[in-house]
Order: sequence, then structure tokens, then C-alpha cells
Amino acid sequence: MAIRILVHVLLPAFLSFYTCKGQDTSVSPLSPMKKKEQETLYSVIQGFIGKGWNGSDLYPDPCGWTPIQGVSCELYEKYWYVTVLNLGPVFDNSLVCTHDAQFPDEIFKLKHLRILSLTGCFLYPTQNPVRLPISNWENLSNSLESLHLRSNPGLVGTIPSSFGCLRKLQSLALIENGLIGELPSSIGNLVRLRQLVLSGNHFVGEIPLHYMGLFELLIFDASRNNLSGALPSTVGLLDSLLKLDLSNNLLEGELPRELGRLKNLVLLDLSHNKFRGGLTGPLQELVSLQHMVMSHNPIRGDLFGIQWEFFQNMETLDFSDMSLTGSVPESMTKMKRLRYLDLSNNNLSGCLSVSLENMPSLRALHLNGNKFTGKLEFSERFYRKMGRRFTAWDNANDLCYIASSMTAWIQVPYGIVVGGDVGWTVPKDQDFFDDWASRNRFLVNDTLRFEYKTDSVIEVNEEDYNKCKAMRPLFFSNNGDTVFTFDRPGLFFFISGVSGHCGRGQKIVVKVLDSHSPPPQHQNDDQHSGAAVIAPLAKTTSVLLVVSSFFLLLFAA
Repeated sequence: MAIRILVHVLLPAFLSFYTCKGQDTSVSPLSPMKKKEQETLYSVIQGFIGKGWNGSDLYPDPCGWTPIQGVSCELYEKYWYVTVLNLGPVFDNSLVCTHDAQFPDEIFKLKHLRILSLTGCFLYPTQNPVRLPISNWENLSNSLESLHLRSNPGLVGTIPSSFGCLRKLQSLALIENGLIGELPSSIGNLVRLRQLVLSGNHFVGEIPLHYMGLFELLIFDASRNNLSGALPSTVGLLDSLLKLDLSNNLLEGELPRELGRLKNLVLLDLSHNKFRGGLTGPLQELVSLQHMVMSHNPIRGDLFGIQWEFFQNMETLDFSDMSLTGSVPESMTKMKRLRYLDLSNNNLSGCLSVSLENMPSLRALHLNGNKFTGKLEFSERFYRKMGRRFTAWDNANDLCYIASSMTAWIQVPYGIVVGGDVGWTVPKDQDFFDDWASRNRFLVNDTLRFEYKTDSVIEVNEEDYNKCKAMRPLFFSNNGDTVFTFDRPGLFFFISGVSGHCGRGQKIVVKVLDSHSPPPQHQNDDQHSGAAVIAPLAKTTSVLLVVSSFFLLLFAA
């Protein structure tokens, strides 16, 4: 009798604990899933991960007590329906797609599907190319809110115009796939869209004017494609934008005046394009900017057309390789939060103000490859603070420095090339960079050289390295030829800044040993008995590192 009472009392409480939040509390996890919905789900999963999966270990169905990782359900009229489908190596126990995965048509029968995310499901564009379906997307028009297709180089074809029927879509991310063709104007019909990311594909043509009606858009990223033409003047209508990234395309022309209307913009990256016409006045109206990257454009002109003191939120400013002329305005030293300033590989001239040293947040200053003259009068404390993040080589021969203050801290411009002939890119073998590093020995003051085209290098801590994330970057560069000097013994962690590359093996950890030998002295130091020496800061020679088998391997979790 006591046992029977406990069953009557505790079982209803136990079942009520598993009910869906916000749903009918009279329905338990034993609520049924219609057979048709279950068969459709199983068919979809088998299309991605293979026929060997049959869900036989799920009780009583995929949304009961033993749910599938990456699959979520909600109750509609007391029946379970699939609302989330997330496949790929996202979680430790996620369902991972098979090498011959397909894009099953049955997916369009999941009428309550709100979120669809496929990561790393189609990896083989030659052996197993899978075409993105061009029809049936209208079947999800009343439900789909988020569509993410990421790191699928074997997913080919064009963006279907029927995407324009997904009227509830708020997030569309097509990242690092094999998609081609022009961007369909029908995406401009998705008026609820808040995130539009199309990076790392092979899209061509111009940015459709119809996209400028996406007034709720917060993020627009079409980087690393082959888009051409001018930046539409109607871009100023996207006044909710927080991030605009159109880097690594073939865009050209002058920057439109209407760009200045994007008052909420936090990140602007237009690097690696063909923009020209100088730094326009509207840029100084973007007072919320924290990161502005304009490098590798034939912009030309000087730095005096902008009142830099207005940028009190600016943290990153990359103006490298822009054919800029003139001197560095004193007003640039008024940006109190600026952490990273890159003016390298321009035609800048004149003397450098010692006020640069007084910028309270500055942690990286790159001035190499210009025509600066005069004497660098920064203090030894400044050079010590900047370390490897200060570069001033390859200027005019009459740019001088005080050797006794700077010799031990100056950045060496060359070093051993990471990855050898392969360079800094996604490796065919995930252990490639670890194997490469194990064949080299590194000491304090040695340098690494990262060579790449459309990529970047980020130094992170060990936690972010293991997670392939850059939540707290220690160093960042995307200039295509990054030199990094080890200023201390210990471990250094580097990852690619391009989404998905780190997870595919583009990361490296380096152990640096303490050097017991004193740093090299200037050739004239013995003649001056420690007195300050004025010497030209010219290009130094590279040092060939002796190959040795000493290294500590760390693997990402």
C-alpha cells in the first residue's frame, strides 16, 4: 500500500518536471510524436549521417527521455514537432555527417522547423558535391527563423531566389561553402533579418540595392568573395548596422557620403578591395566605431581630412598599404582607447611625434615601410611595453633611434616562415602545424613569419586556443605578411581569425625557451662604452634557425 501511494504521489510530480516551459503543463515527455513526423525526422538524419542510424535507442521517441543532441522539439496541440535541427561537430556528442551526406528533400516536411544549422556536413567538392536545393523553401516560410550553413566546401550551387519566401527569417549565415553566382535580390524581402553573413564563398556581381531596405539588419558580412562594383550610396539606410564587413572582394570607387549615416556602427572592415578617392569626411561621423580596417586599398590622400579626436571609442585602426602620403596628425594621439594602430607600407613622411608614446591604451604600433625621417625619441619604457608590437623598419635611412634604449626591443622584420612552403593556411592534415613546430626550436627574440593571402593571425590564451575562439585576443594582424617576435619564454598560442579555419587545423602552439646568451650588441657599442648611439633604423637581415627536435605538442580539446 505504501509503495502504491508513493507511485500515485511522486509519478505525476516527476512527469510534470519534464514538461516544456511555456507549454501546456498537462502534457508529459511521454506525449506522442506523430508517426509521420518521426519518420520524416529519421529520414532526414539518415540522409546526413548514414543509413546505419535508426534511432532504436530513443525512448519513447526522439523528444522523450533520451533526446538526440542537436534536435529539439516543441509541443503543438499535445504532439511533439521538430523545431531545431543542428548537425555537425558543434558539441562533443553531436551527430556528425558522413562523407557521402546528402541534402534530403524530407527536411522541407518539418513544418515547425525554426532553426536549421549544418556545419561541416559537405566537405568534398570534387568527390561528393552536393547542390543546395533551389525549391521547396517556401514550405518553411511560416516557421524558419534561423538558417546557418557553415564550413561546407562541398555545398555548391547558387543561393535560391526562393529564400525570399522565408518571411520569418531573422538570421541567414552561409559561411565558407562552395556557393557561386550573384546574390539574389529576393533576400531583400526578408524584412525581419537581423544577421546576414555570406562570407567565404565565391559570389560575384554587385551588392543588390534591394538589400538596403533591411532596416532591422545588425550584421552584414559579405567578406571573402568576388563581389565587384561600387558600395551603394543607399548603404546609409541601414542605420541599425553594428557590423559591416565587405573585406577581401573586388569593390571599387569612392566611399559614399551616405556611409556617415551609420551612427551605430561598431566595426567597419573594407580592407583588400579597390576603393579610392581618399579618406572622406563622412568617416569621422562614425563616432561609435571601435574597429576600422581599411588596409590594402589604393585610397591615397592624407590623414588630415578626419578629426581623429572624435573617435573616443576607437580600439583598432588598420590603414596599412593604402598609398597614404603626408605626416601623421597630432590629433591621432587623442584617441584614448586606441590599442592597435597600423600605418605600415604607405608613403607617409616627416617626423614622428613623441606624443604617440602617451596614448594610454596603445599596445601595437606599426610604422614600417614608409618614408619617416628624424629621430625616434620614445623612451625605453615605451619600447619595453610595445616589444614585438612595435615595427619601424624599412623607412628612410635617416630615421634614427637611440640604440642603447631600443636595441633589445626592436622588432626583427624577418623570421622563419610558419608552415614552410605551405604557409599559413588550412592544412590538409590537421596535425600539420604541430608536426612543423616539433621540427623547430625557438628562443626568446626569435621571430615567426606568417605568410597568407585572405586570412589573419591571432594570438590567444590557452583557453581560447582550445575552444578555437578569440574572445580575448592578445595580438591580431591581417596584413598578409605578419612577423611575430617572442619576447619571453613560455607557450604562445596562435589561431586563424577566419571562421572555421581553426577547427580545421589552422592553429599552432609554440614553446619558447629562455636564451642564456646576451642579446646581440650594436657593432659600435664597444667603441662608445655604453653611451647612447645614434644609428639608422634600416632593414635587418633574417636569421636562419637551426632545425632541432625539441617541442611540446598541445592539442585542441
